[in-house]
Amino acid sequence: MIILAAVLKRVLLNILFKMKYGICPLGIIPLRNDYNHRSELVSQVLYGDCFKIIDQRKGWFKIRNQWDGYEGWITKNQCVEIPEEVYKRQESSELKHAANLIDCISLPNSELFPIPLGSDLRSIDFLNHKFEGEFTTTKNKNQLVKTAFTYLHAPYLWGGKTPLGIDCSGFTQMVYKLNGIALKRDASEQAKQGTTLSFIEESEPGDLAFFDDKEGNIIHVGILLQGHRIIHAHGKVRIDSIDQTGIYNKESQNHSHKLRMIKKIIE
Repeated sequence: MIILAAVLKRVLLNILFKMKYGICPLGIIPLRNDYNHRSELVSQVLYGDCFKIIDQRKGWFKIRNQWDGYEGWITKNQCVEIPEEVYKRQESSELKHAANLIDCISLPNSELFPIPLGSDLRSIDFLNHKFEGEFTTTKNKNQLVKTAFTYLHAPYLWGGKTPLGIDCSGFTQMVYKLNGIALKRDASEQAKQGTTLSFIEESEPGDLAFFDDKEGNIIHVGILLQGHRIIHAHGKVRIDSIDQTGIYNKESQNHSHKLRMIKKIIE
């Protein structure tokens, strides 16, 4: 009976819960699997990212990211609620992302705080912040490789999305995002996007290569370069050789990842 009452209470709260919207006003905030500071870091929310607030607990919001639909929990004191019209305006407005590894936001009192590469600047006026750095605005698939090299040697961090720490799918997502192309957050979801190529020889720089484990689960992704090379996040963002078998690591002299498929995301 106690369990049933708790379930009914949760259902009632969900019915009464009016959809809310929010924005990240800080450089980076952790997105967790559950409403607990010790819970797994599944991703990060970057400055200017908008989201829907789909659930709440004491001190926590469950959110759905506007850019990729990814869900997780953030603390209430690390976000700002926004009107629905601000959320929709950002959703339909021209892209504007911070283009340097680290930039600064200026507050009304002239204090500064850092924001990472890829931060969203479209709703900066609502936050009453100022930004005077470089930014990207256009979709350009020809710049994918150049953007990827910006992250070279960034340390690997599970759930990370910045040059200070990034995982394999966070890396590919951010490179594509900075060129105006939307990718899902996880490698297994990214593998469902685009067109499958039959051979490496059919690929072009900027295409994605996916890798699986013994059970056939997609566990890794990287960006193809010229000359049978790949840039990917494994320990750090690095460049390795690739063949029809997979990624070949010259340091360990073996294949570190088994190739499953190659995808062209944008023609």
